[in-house]
Amino acid sequence: MFEEASEVFENMLKSSFPLTFIVFLPAVLILVSPLPAEAAHEFTVYRMQQYDLQGQPYGTRNAILNTEARTVEAEVLSRRCVLMRLVDFSFEQYQKALRQSAGAVVIILPKNMSTMPQDIVQQFMEVEPELLAMETVVPVYFALEDDELLSIYTQTQLSSSSQGSSSAAEVLLHTATANGFQMVTSGAQSKAVSDWTITSLEGKLNGVGGEDLPTIVLVAHYDSFGVAPWLSYGADSNASGVAVLLELARLFSRLYSYKRTHAGYNLLFFLSGGGKFNYQGTKRWLEDNLDHTESSLLQDNVAFVLCLDTLGNGDSLHLHVSKPPKEGSPQHTLLKELEMVTSTQSPDLRFNMVHKKINLADDMLAWEHERFGIRRLPAFTLSHLESHRNALRSSIMDMRSLQKLSRNTKLIAEALARVIYNLTEKNAPGDLQIFTEQMVQEEQLSSVVDWLTAQPRAAQLVDKDSSVVSTLEYYFSRYLKDVKQHSTKADKRDPEFVFYDQLKQTMNAYRVKPAIFDLLLAVCIAAYLGLMYFAVQVSISEDRIAHCLPLLTTLLILPALNK
Repeated sequence: MFEEASEVFENMLKSSFPLTFIVFLPAVLILVSPLPAEAAHEFTVYRMQQYDLQGQPYGTRNAILNTEARTVEAEVLSRRCVLMRLVDFSFEQYQKALRQSAGAVVIILPKNMSTMPQDIVQQFMEVEPELLAMETVVPVYFALEDDELLSIYTQTQLSSSSQGSSSAAEVLLHTATANGFQMVTSGAQSKAVSDWTITSLEGKLNGVGGEDLPTIVLVAHYDSFGVAPWLSYGADSNASGVAVLLELARLFSRLYSYKRTHAGYNLLFFLSGGGKFNYQGTKRWLEDNLDHTESSLLQDNVAFVLCLDTLGNGDSLHLHVSKPPKEGSPQHTLLKELEMVTSTQSPDLRFNMVHKKINLADDMLAWEHERFGIRRLPAFTLSHLESHRNALRSSIMDMRSLQKLSRNTKLIAEALARVIYNLTEKNAPGDLQIFTEQMVQEEQLSSVVDWLTAQPRAAQLVDKDSSVVSTLEYYFSRYLKDVKQHSTKADKRDPEFVFYDQLKQTMNAYRVKPAIFDLLLAVCIAAYLGLMYFAVQVSISEDRIAHCLPLLTTLLILPALNK
């Protein structure tokens, strides 16, 4: 093949100059040019939250993207896809893109977010609620960084930075030679999801000693929340609460299986869905049990409701209450036992009660126990967070290890057991330990948290057929009796919540040249063709003169000979 090609080039070189120059020069340029780069890169993007809650819209309202990429260094961002890296992200830059009517925003996250510096993580966690509070028509996406995407960002950043050069010629030259990227999503426009079902689970352990027994209700919501549903794993909020609830169900199911330790309390366990959307699953469960049924443990003697939320870390425990418990009541007894157990078994742990009244004017309730407080049930929430406004409760950065989960589980189990079996400070020594370190299985707690955080659990992604619901129901069935599912759907006439689709899409970054490049290329091609035409004309004129020279000589000589 190479021998045949060499013969072709040899014949070309032996031919006339214009043909050689026209054909050989472009061929050489093609052969010596570097290998072309990838023309497109396909990657997965995760769209910002889009939902309505009590008629108020939140998050981005658009899902279609087809525009050229820029970074925040560019002076003009209008109708451009603005790329931002998390390490350089700031809320001011985000607002700049929105003010200039950017076509879209793509925030690039590191593939392993656990390696991010803590100050950057904390800063972004504090910004997330502000991102959601600003309703915008601009599509906002998140993408995990890879080598190709990082290269696209770097090239786009260089192109965007050059627009600020002082020389117009430099700007023109760089604009013509730089690579651009057209960002295009493959999905359609987002639309409301009709008839979405939020599923909750209920199970119980019946006490012994009569029918009218007091009931202790243990509650935790299993869903997670963050600025992007597909990136919401919720390790501390609230995989930790679910893990504690399941471990309490396992421990007390063993105690309730023996006559000597079968207590005179009913234990009702409830895993609620839609907790991050104003506790919709809990609200419907209360309505079903208090308004639409004649036989329910909630209608009988409820001692107290203990909600478990964010219990995986921290050096403190806070009992959040809407109304301080009265002395002598079961809830006051639990408060005192928690104080005693923490002081004797974990002296380094700080425990206190946080009192906050329910504000019905707020769009969102602070804690889950407020749903029960509205229905006049004695309830509180146990958490290592002192304030419900802590950014950890609604962040995609909630993926940290839970170092104090086993300790907190043991303390809660100890305090509950002392209340259930009447082993209060008056009747038993304060240093009495009902559960040993081996009885609270740390491996089981870790495995539950690992399983829960291996998948996003945003309410928009967990339907009634989800593996999350079926696996939690299996856990309940192992330890509890009368396990039931409770479904919650939004009212079609006046929906309290509305979810939207297109939360995960495929994005393509196509390598393109700017329009000025096409113009300059057309000018260069026209000049090249004009030069070649002129060279051919000159060559043809020389050949004609050479061929006509003998004829001209003959014409000049013949008249002389005739004379």
